[in-house]
Amino acid sequence: MKINILSVFPEMFAPVTEHSLLGKACDNGILDINVLNIRDFSEDKHLKTDDSPFGGGPGMVMTPQPIFSALRSLGMEADKKRGRILYMSPRGKLLNRELIGELATCGELTILCGHYEGVDQRVISHWGMEEVSIGDYILTGGELPAMVLVDSVSRFIPGVLGNEASAEDESIYTGLLEADMYTRPGIFEGLSVPEVLTEGNHKKTSLWQLMRSIEITYERRPELFMKWWKDSPKMDFLTKKERKEVKEFVEKLLLRQLR
Repeated sequence: MKINILSVFPEMFAPVTEHSLLGKACDNGILDINVLNIRDFSEDKHLKTDDSPFGGGPGMVMTPQPIFSALRSLGMEADKKRGRILYMSPRGKLLNRELIGELATCGELTILCGHYEGVDQRVISHWGMEEVSIGDYILTGGELPAMVLVDSVSRFIPGVLGNEASAEDESIYTGLLEADMYTRPGIFEGLSVPEVLTEGNHKKTSLWQLMRSIEITYERRPELFMKWWKDSPKMDFLTKKERKEVKEFVEKLLLRQLR
């Protein structure tokens, strides 16, 4: 996948795109991340990329000319775009598992990072940009949201993760939050690991992890828990007896709620 990023602070991306799994994916030719400095395309003698908004109001708005020129430098025109063009915006569609999966199938993504009070609407409208949000809060710019998007999408591109099943198996994508994790030593400063995890019985371990995931989801994200339970998970990987145990466990949680 090729990912183009347009930003007035391109140096912010180096620590993310040049290291860890994303850096390795770039080195191996799986990802091609191209970060453009919007200021380089400004025709203003001071390389300005913003101006005061029509109609008044606080702050500044990013002007269309540098962004149009940056997109055209990529060989794009509004009527013959390559891939999808995204604008990171708090008013956009929420970035979730479904959207991440869609974006991961694209051969090329272009991401515009806004700043100041936003971007001239003509940029968004002319280029048919899709507005994407990572949550109901405001940040100082679109760079951090763009990093979140790039990282989450990249995990679903074959070859980026060592284990191809890892992306789909991650906690929230299964409908439940992740169970508690432990590692050696078995006892640290008097704190011990749950005995079931040290017995070597994989079936018992899996059942314990599932029940713990259910409990944590119930306590911390009740809306996720109710959706998971409403969808009536089959849990075919469990025996009939184990499914009964899980059902009884869930019913106890629900009764706790009624009290």
